[in-house]
This record gives sequence, C-alpha cells and structure tokens, in this order.
Amino acid sequence: MTIKHLAARLVVLLIVIWAAATLIFILPHLSPGSNAVSPLEREFGLDQPLYRQYLVFLGNTARLDFGTSIALYPTKVSTLIRQALPWTLGLVGVSTFLAFLIGSLAGALLGWPGVPRFVHFLFPPLLVLSAVPYFLLGIALLFIFAFTWSWFPIGGASPLTSFPEWSFGYAWQITYHAVLPATSIVLSGMGFWALAMRGIMVTVASEDYVALAEMRGLRPQRIFLQYGLRNALLPQITALGLSLGYIISGVMLVEWIFRYPGIGFLLFGAITAYDYFLIYGVVFILIVGIALSTLLLDFIYPLLDPRIRYSKH
Repeated sequence: MTIKHLAARLVVLLIVIWAAATLIFILPHLSPGSNAVSPLEREFGLDQPLYRQYLVFLGNTARLDFGTSIALYPTKVSTLIRQALPWTLGLVGVSTFLAFLIGSLAGALLGWPGVPRFVHFLFPPLLVLSAVPYFLLGIALLFIFAFTWSWFPIGGASPLTSFPEWSFGYAWQITYHAVLPATSIVLSGMGFWALAMRGIMVTVASEDYVALAEMRGLRPQRIFLQYGLRNALLPQITALGLSLGYIISGVMLVEWIFRYPGIGFLLFGAITAYDYFLIYGVVFILIVGIALSTLLLDFIYPLLDPRIRYSKH
C-alpha cells in the first residue's frame, strides 16, 4: 500500500469517527428524560449552551478524556471503560473468531462437490440458527441450562465471592461463566457465516481454475483449500468488516441478558441512568474499535489474495 492510499484511508477513518462522535453527542440530548440530571447541571457543565458543550466534548474526546460518570460519581469514565473493556474483548474476540471459523468451514464443505453425504445434514440446523438473533438464543440457553437444569450460572463473569487473581482456578471460573453467552454468539453467528460461505463456494467450484486444477490431477484436499477456500474467504472477510456493527450490537444485548460486566452491560446501565458522559465514552470507544477493525481487515486483503494491490501496478 502506498503512502497516498494509506493517508486517504486514515482521513476517511477520522471523518467517520468525527461524524459518529457528533451523532452520539446529539442523540442523548433529544431524550425526553434529559432534564433528569438538573441538580448536577452546573457541576458537569450541562447548563452551558449546546454548542459550547459540543466543543468541549470534541476537545476532551481528542484527549480520550470523557470526564466523570454522573451515575457513579466520582468515578472517571475512562476507569469504568478500562475495567469493562477486557471482558468484552475476550467474549467478542473468541466467540466471533470461533463462529467465523466454524461457520466458514461448514459452509465451504456444504458448497463443495464431492463431500460426504452426512455433511449436508448440517444445512437445516444452520439455516435455523442463522435466523435467530443473539439475544433470543441467549434467553433460550439461559432458561434451559441455567434456570431449568442449573448446569451453568445465571449471570456474571465470576462468582461474587471470588477475588481476581492470576490463577488457574480463577481462569476456570471466568471460562465457566462465559460458556452460555459465548455459545449464544457462536451458534447464531455460525449459521450466518455458513450460509454465506456456502453460496460463495458454489460459485467458486464452477470457476475455470478449479476445473483446470482437477485436470492437472491435484489432490482434492489441495484443490479445496488452495483453490476453493482461499478464494472464497475474501468476500467473507469483506462481510465480516461490514457486519462488525451488527455483531457488537448483538453482543451488547447478550451481555445485558447474562449480566456480563462488559462494555454492553456498562452502556445499558448508562442509558437507563441518563449518564451522558459514560454514554459518550462507551459509544466512542465502540466506534473507534469498529473503524480500526475495518481498517485492519482492509490491510489483510492482499495477504489473502496476492492479486489485490492498492497501487497502479
């Protein structure tokens, strides 16, 4: 990638972040409950004109200073985000990776000719899972495995009596509490990625280069991995970048259902308490994360397909 193309993408990234930050500043002020914090207006600067609040907000945001939480005063917003962010990164990162990997592989097998017949029995359940939102699947898993059978905890990220420490026992407690929310994300996302990959692989399997590879007598495994799966992954990566916002919004609802102490749970609490500064900080971090992830996927494209180059040559 040339310096010119890199600079252009960074400019677009900054414009997207600025536009989104402006939008999240305006929307909370349109809420009918915006005067619920009137006793603290002077202390937090909410008695100032809207344009002055906006300029102060942009300046503070550029320094990643989101002020003090109104509902959890005097805790800093940055402190709350720093405490919640690792939980969301662990849950979203692992769950999304597993859903994308398992779903893409299952869809590739479903769309590739010559696979064993039993593989096609995966299509109906994957079709059903792709239509179920994260939070509905999470509610069903919570009712069955937590309320009815009591196999897993109802919510939280660790037992209330536990103390955070670097130990195998505490790591196991975190994993045990994350099973249900992670499973709801993996199952729902897996169906979506499987159906998308199946359609792409059906098209790739009919390409001339696949027929040429078969005529050359290459091993079926090599044709599937190198000629089929690799070429079908690029549209999947593009879809992953475009759907990051949907994934994050679904995960936030899952966190609220399972009382998982991540960014989503923090954001819902801030919305119900009309905690403007916490809303600003959380949503801004989410926007930056999605924008940076999309930019990173843009850089990964040439690694997946060497024919892609961001230059005239």
